[in-house]
Amino acid sequence: MSEEKPVEAEKEDEEEIEVVEERLYTFPFRRLWGAPRRKRTPRAVRMLKEYVKRHMKVENVIISNEINEQIWARGISKPPRNLKIRAVTDKEGKVIVYPPKAG
Repeated sequence: MSEEKPVEAEKEDEEEIEVVEERLYTFPFRRLWGAPRRKRTPRAVRMLKEYVKRHMKVENVIISNEINEQIWARGISKPPRNLKIRAVTDKEGKVIVYPPKAG
C-alpha cells in the first residue's frame, strides 16, 4: 500500500523552496483551439512550458500537480481557455509553475 502525502505536507514542500523570483501570469490558450480535438490538452501542457521558458528565460520548467490537474480537469479535448499561474524560480535555476496564492 502506498501512502499519500497530506495536503499540509505539500504546502510545506512548496514553502521549503528558496524563492529567488516569483511572477504571476495569465496564460491564454487561444492558439490551442486550432489543434485536433484529441491533441489539445497535451499540446496545452507543452505550450505552457514554452511560454514559461520564454518569459522567465530558463530551460528547466516543472509543472506542479495542481496546475496539471486544472489543465486536464475537462478531459483531453477541452482544456481551459485561460489559466492563471504563478512561476517561482528557486536558487538552482528551476522554475516551478503553481496556481496563484489565494487571498
